[in-house]
Amino acid sequence: MSITTTDHGAWPRLVADIGGTNARFALETAPQRIEHVDVLPCNDYDTIVAAIKEYLGRAGNPPVRHAALAIANPIVGDWVQMTNHHWAFSVETTRQALGLETLLLLNDFTAQALAISKMDAAGLIQVGGTEPVAGAPKAVLGPGTGLGVSGLIPNGRGGYTALAGEGGHVSFAPFDDTEIQIWQFAKRRFGHVSAERFLSGAGLVLIHEALCEREGVKRPKMSAAEISERALSGTSPLSRLALDIFCAMLGTVSSNLALTLGARGGVYLCGGIIPRFIDYFKSSPFRNRFESKGRFDGYLAAIPVYIVLADYPGIAGAAVALENGLAEKGAAQAV
Repeated sequence: MSITTTDHGAWPRLVADIGGTNARFALETAPQRIEHVDVLPCNDYDTIVAAIKEYLGRAGNPPVRHAALAIANPIVGDWVQMTNHHWAFSVETTRQALGLETLLLLNDFTAQALAISKMDAAGLIQVGGTEPVAGAPKAVLGPGTGLGVSGLIPNGRGGYTALAGEGGHVSFAPFDDTEIQIWQFAKRRFGHVSAERFLSGAGLVLIHEALCEREGVKRPKMSAAEISERALSGTSPLSRLALDIFCAMLGTVSSNLALTLGARGGVYLCGGIIPRFIDYFKSSPFRNRFESKGRFDGYLAAIPVYIVLADYPGIAGAAVALENGLAEKGAAQAV
């Protein structure tokens, strides 16, 4: 997390959730009151400053002093080079270019986790498990343009601390012979094979290509959406197998994270992919694979998994982070 600030207060605040494909902007006009949401394609703008100025212009150029941007990238120091997009920028230079007093940047899945810490059950659909253990860690992950990973750890004060990590880039571990063959296909192409290589929109395409090669069939050029559509309509058994394997792989990675964090408070699946096929996902190989951990089958069987349906959780989480950051800075200045 990176923050520059001189004052606490002032509304509205600019909050955003920036992925590799789209940048979602909004104004927070009061605590957790999110208005004027707009989605801009990242590729339409040469720089992040240009995208922000476009959004503010559309919103009527409100007098914004404080801003928080959740971004699909590690935040280490002042310089940001996006992993899945061409934007690269200095936090401080961007703050100055926009005339802001405060500009906070945080990882997008840290923001997702912060939003979940405030989320009620209305924005969630449970897939298996029992009841979450109160005060236990929570795991947060989700496939989209990439694979975001975070977690919520109890802070001892009745709340949670959100983790800022890059768990989507851990090495992928195949589960069975089919996944070994798919991993070998990806290994030849990319060298290192991360979990994100498979658990993303491009990952579903990669899985399908690997299966086509294994079956010796011509590989048609299809998008992830087209593969999903053919899988769910029953018109392509190979597409259905690809989607089944995608969900099974997500089950493995989710359970690995749950075991690592001791996430008996639940596993939360975010991102734009899973909500597109919820009915299928409930009966997909996901849950069976999630619980397939030998001696720890029973431990994982009790952990609930939730699909996050709430609108723009990254924006809500950015607002939480901004309020926390401004409050901490204000308290430090008052000492």
